[in-house]
Amino acid sequence: MNIERELDLHLTRRQLFGLGAKGIGLAALSTLFGRDILAGTQERDPKTGGLTGVPHFAPKVKRVIFLHQSGGPSQFETFDYKPALDKLHGSELPDSIRKGQRITGMTSGQKAFPCVKSLYSFKQHGQSGAWVSELLPYTAKIVDDLTIIKTMHTDAINHDPAITFIQTGFQQPGRPSLGAWLSYGLGSENQNMPAFVVMLSQAHALNTDQPLFSRLWSSGFLPSKYQGVRFRAGANPVLYLKDPQGVGKTSRREMLDAVMQLNKIKSTDYGDPEIETRISQYEMAYRMQTSVPDLMDLSKEPDHIFEMYGPESRKPGTYAANCLLARRLAERDVRFIQLYHRGWDQHNDLPRDLALQCRGTDQPTAALVADLKQRGLLDDTLVVWGGEFGRTVYCQGKLTEANYGRDHHPRNFVMWLAGGGVKKGLSLGETDDYSYNVVSDPVSVYDLQATLLHLLGIDHKRLTYRFQGRDFRLTDVHGELVDKILA
Repeated sequence: MNIERELDLHLTRRQLFGLGAKGIGLAALSTLFGRDILAGTQERDPKTGGLTGVPHFAPKVKRVIFLHQSGGPSQFETFDYKPALDKLHGSELPDSIRKGQRITGMTSGQKAFPCVKSLYSFKQHGQSGAWVSELLPYTAKIVDDLTIIKTMHTDAINHDPAITFIQTGFQQPGRPSLGAWLSYGLGSENQNMPAFVVMLSQAHALNTDQPLFSRLWSSGFLPSKYQGVRFRAGANPVLYLKDPQGVGKTSRREMLDAVMQLNKIKSTDYGDPEIETRISQYEMAYRMQTSVPDLMDLSKEPDHIFEMYGPESRKPGTYAANCLLARRLAERDVRFIQLYHRGWDQHNDLPRDLALQCRGTDQPTAALVADLKQRGLLDDTLVVWGGEFGRTVYCQGKLTEANYGRDHHPRNFVMWLAGGGVKKGLSLGETDDYSYNVVSDPVSVYDLQATLLHLLGIDHKRLTYRFQGRDFRLTDVHGELVDKILA
């Protein structure tokens, strides 16, 4: 049996449709299967690689830096000041407040649900008078650059579905992440760097925290070229980027050219968009061999910048170092920069672990915003800070004078935004005295996603991809613009 015949016997479903699409079977297949066979063939901008016609209107920002605080930061100890809890401390959460809403299995068996005031004090800061906890002294200095949303709410109550939901618009795995949607729709302004970069940092808290999975930055059903590229700490920030020993630039270039020719032959034969993805990834990796070392070389950063970001900024892989790299990526016009920092899941020992988390992240977070601002980059960059949900007013476990914990709370939590297109010094929304229910201006995860896309010039209802017979979008069939935060 010849090789060509053997390959034909191993056609994938996608390849079969691709072959039919190239010949006389196109009309019949398109009738039977709709536009699925053409899903990867939309006309694209040759400069950016994004879809033609996108952005749909003039964007307010060019890029996003998403600082995801994985685990669910407590709103009680950060931005949602609740002085009434001073008198309610230790009292049972009233049924009139809980309203029969679900709670996790970790506290559903408790015999009592005593309310807990924050152990930390709050003050108003800036001209806006925003309330900020004493745990966030550096963030307090930049509140007039922030839009603080106190009334975020989500559909998920446990970590994995909640973080999957806020990143992909769906609680179950398999959908494209926000960064992948942007990479697909807008492409890249820098042909030597990926459009979507991801960095992870470990918890400052002492308790073990939830894992993070690579599917959170995957492309889902989009072609894999749109997935996030993870940058790691150490000598090889991107895996498999370095040439093997003894392979020079000339031989590497000749090798890639030969492989490209073979791949183009098979792309013509089978019409599989993943072959085109492989070609583009090889080329991007070749260009990144120069651009990534330059990005990671911090030797030209002056001492005052390291001092600005804090003592851990010189240590690769820390949150502070990743914040500094996020600024450098923004300077290089990377479209979507995703930072994940673990450690915000304080079911117990909250006073100790939350203080450690804030001490490790507060200064570099504020420094990133201030650094972007002093370089003129904040005007066309959107910075987003927050986790996947909030924490309960009632104590998980035993309440003592100096210690307590808080369970997951999806009904309301806090996120903030800074940068182009959003109002400065605004605090949006109110919750009840228990920070248990939204009183005014609720903002869903879908609403936030729709608004982020809007700031990038995208109508969230029009950025779609046909898969399995229907058009999918990040916001599914939901999402309204949060007009009150738009500048």
